[in-house]
Parts: sequence; C-alpha cells; structure tokens
Amino acid sequence: MKALEFQAQLDSEGSLRVPKELAASIPKDQRVQVIVLFPETSGEEDWRRLTEQQFLSGYGDGDSVYDSL
Repeated sequence: MKALEFQAQLDSEGSLRVPKELAASIPKDQRVQVIVLFPETSGEEDWRRLTEQQFLSGYGDGDSVYDSL
C-alpha cells in the first residue's frame, strides 16, 4: 500500500477534503483505506497526569540518594 499524509479539518458537513495535489495521485476507481488520527481527549490526559502525580507522590527526599547511582 502507498500512504499519503496531510492535515485536514472536518467541514461544516462533517467531511474531510483531500488536497487537490494529493487527490491527483489517487486512482479514481480504487477503494482506499482511511485512518484518522486526532489528539486524545482531555479526560484521558487528566487520568494520565493523575496517575503520574500519584506515582511520584510516593517518592520522598530521602530517595534522591538513588538518583546519583
């Protein structure tokens, strides 16, 4: 498979548009596979941050002796 990558935004109708210069290289009579990537939701980011904070809260000043090993 050949891959093309570009940035896009959904329009008011909920459609994505392929830039003209890239669309010209896609055969018109073939099906394509589309993968959409977008940033994680803030809820997932909040959980990640909370997990990190909870993990690090168990790290005390006395543990810094191990940082120089």
